[in-house]
Amino acid sequence: MAVSGTTLVLAAAPARQEHPYRAGQPARAARPARVPGPYRRLFALPGTRGFTTGNLIARLPMGMFGISAVMMIAGQRGSYALAGAVVAAGLAATALVAPWTARLVDRHGQARVAVPATVIAVLGSLSLVVCVRTGAPAWTLFASYAATATTPNIGGMSRARWTHLLRDDPASRHTAMSFEQAADELAYMLGPVAAAFLCTAAFPEAGTLAGAVLLLTGMLVFTAHRATEPPPAPAVPGPSPLRSLGGLLPLFLVLGAMFGSMEITSIAHLGAHGLGGLSGPVLALQAAGSCAAGLLYGTLRPRTLPVCLGVLALAMTLPWAAAATGSLLPLAAALLLAGMATAPVMVTAMSRIHAVTPPGRLNEGMTLAVTALFAGIAAGSATAGSAIDHWGTTAPYALPAGAAALALLLGGAGLLRAPSRTRQVR
Repeated sequence: MAVSGTTLVLAAAPARQEHPYRAGQPARAARPARVPGPYRRLFALPGTRGFTTGNLIARLPMGMFGISAVMMIAGQRGSYALAGAVVAAGLAATALVAPWTARLVDRHGQARVAVPATVIAVLGSLSLVVCVRTGAPAWTLFASYAATATTPNIGGMSRARWTHLLRDDPASRHTAMSFEQAADELAYMLGPVAAAFLCTAAFPEAGTLAGAVLLLTGMLVFTAHRATEPPPAPAVPGPSPLRSLGGLLPLFLVLGAMFGSMEITSIAHLGAHGLGGLSGPVLALQAAGSCAAGLLYGTLRPRTLPVCLGVLALAMTLPWAAAATGSLLPLAAALLLAGMATAPVMVTAMSRIHAVTPPGRLNEGMTLAVTALFAGIAAGSATAGSAIDHWGTTAPYALPAGAAALALLLGGAGLLRAPSRTRQVR
């Protein structure tokens, strides 16, 4: 500012150069602003980090309870047959109770239903520990473990929240579904390892007790974030999700049979070659491949379900061929590639569940799909066990390959086609 005669002169200060350069050197071009990645944009939404933290904590016990119960009952009662029967009865109870729990969640809200249902499940786990520890009759073990069937489908509730938050953003919703699939794989990769470590390093009941604490803690953290919770739908007209899902439930049943037969066959094959101690790391490698592929798939353009099923059918032939070599490294690599092919299928299939499930019944529809998946796992495990007794440990690798081919046939036959808009309106 200066005064010249009777005139006041105001002059702007010269712009400050933050990055001066030497004479004779060209000026550096300004760096363009970095565009945040899809996952960074996803978790920038208010409340998403909070409910995801609870989701991950409550999800880990899903991979812990089964093996913890087997190790606890077998260690205290000396009977793997009893332990297996108790877990099988619990899975059967879950298949009956879980869809009803999910329907209540859709009608009355996640927080109002999920917390009491979780408390009942935790009390069932604690009752199982007490009954095993005190030498109670065997029927009390069945009753206690059956009470854990009220455990809410935390993965379904989390996906319902993403669907509610991203209802106008299909690309971000695809990323969210890919993240959820990766979280599923992570839980089933780390859960059994954590359970086995606790039951052997501490005491036989440690895995069940830790799982109960994690489940209740995670569910309380998850439901505390009410702002992201989808609104309840007390009276939803229209058909049941059981009818709307159509050919998707057989698909999940077949995929479950593929998972179950692959796991049992791999454990038996490694044990027959004196590598039983490596069963856990090898199966964890398969889950890690699926987890990594799920995260990567979330950054890519989604593919159609028949394309994903075609890649899966090809990938599932690799373990069969690798097992014939009798070497560990080819089998481990084949299982890694097979695991990577499963994530896109599960993400895309879950997206189809979203597309055909009636509004307000999303959690119930996803729980039905998960129930079909678990039923397929049980059937695949039993079939593989019988095949191993008759054919050895190499030929049963044809079972997961055949299941993947059958899934591709279901997709190619048009059984998975979403209902038309006219039918949805009606």
